[in-house]
Amino acid sequence: MRRDAGAAGPLGPGVGASARGAGSARRRRRRWVRYGAGAAAVLVVGAGVAGWAVYAKLEGNITPDEAAAAELARYAQERPTALVKDARNILLIGSDTRSGSGNRAYGRDSGTERSDTTILLHLAAGRRGATAVSLPRDLMVDVPACRRADGSRTEPMFAMFNYAFQTGGSACTVRTVEKLTGIRIDHYMVVDFSGFKEMVDAVDGVEVCLKEPVRDKAAKLRLPAGRVTLDGEQALGYVRARKSLGNGSDTDRMDRQQRFLGALVNKVRSDDVLLNPAKLYPVLDAATSALTTDPELASLRGLYRLVRGLRDIPTDRVRFLTVPRESYVYNANRDQLVEPEAERLFGLLRADAPVRVARGGSSAPGSAEPPGDGASRSPSPSPPVFRGNTAAEDGCV
Repeated sequence: MRRDAGAAGPLGPGVGASARGAGSARRRRRRWVRYGAGAAAVLVVGAGVAGWAVYAKLEGNITPDEAAAAELARYAQERPTALVKDARNILLIGSDTRSGSGNRAYGRDSGTERSDTTILLHLAAGRRGATAVSLPRDLMVDVPACRRADGSRTEPMFAMFNYAFQTGGSACTVRTVEKLTGIRIDHYMVVDFSGFKEMVDAVDGVEVCLKEPVRDKAAKLRLPAGRVTLDGEQALGYVRARKSLGNGSDTDRMDRQQRFLGALVNKVRSDDVLLNPAKLYPVLDAATSALTTDPELASLRGLYRLVRGLRDIPTDRVRFLTVPRESYVYNANRDQLVEPEAERLFGLLRADAPVRVARGGSSAPGSAEPPGDGASRSPSPSPPVFRGNTAAEDGCV
């Protein structure tokens, strides 16, 4: 018997029987698929545009130092040769510039800037370790002839290390460090006061341990003893203070800076920051906004290539130390290298060999190894242990 088009079959209304029939349902499903695909496409494109905007914003934050690159190219023949493939040496320069709205609170802008802090960061081949060596700003060194900002040139001079940055900027500082150490500098970064503060604030502060309360009017610090989480402003005062913390020496200040950097490394590497886009973006924004770098590094891709293996380095292999130094023989307020210990350190870095550090270490070689079998033989000195710390150490212990 012929079934009417609108009659109900065993599975429901006949095909095309009404607006609520199966054919209509399939048409609705097709429309929803088209609408869903269109919406998904809009979301993908929107996310792509937003992602590109974020990428462009972060990359645009970084300032490439083209003038310094040209100056370094001028002296390419005299620069050291890198000895180990894939090892990298990066010079980190903290500028004390007062220019810019974020830096004016720290003094009058005299139109010049000095290297308040300089760290030579060695990244081992295969990224199996990292060693950060502080170079005192008062270290007496040979500064080569350098180009000033106005185009004139200085004469070679034996002077304090921070004179290099003051007169010839990052290129002069790079050449001075290479002359001092024999180490090829692959990249450099310059960060100012404001950028440092923003980095600390972006990770919601960094915890340090104070053995006693701090009251320092000049550094704007008023802190209790014990574990304290410092915001950006407090952290800047903490790493720069000299009068109220420790013995007032620049060496003590560098030790404090190294412990703080170890704590900052741990905070940035924590899953709470690296796996949380809401926290990671402010960190990247603050970090890139603070940077002036060599042109090769002045891009997110360049930075990524540099640091992509760093998060896998165990914290006990991220080492901090100060170059072996002592009071300058002609002026107790200046520093000079301790030899041959300083050259031993530079040699280890050039060869990409491990550097051992310990809180109780020194710049001198370790004790001689005793004969193991009682036989008479010449003792051989153990590798030197330099005074320093690792990122794995707790500053409160």
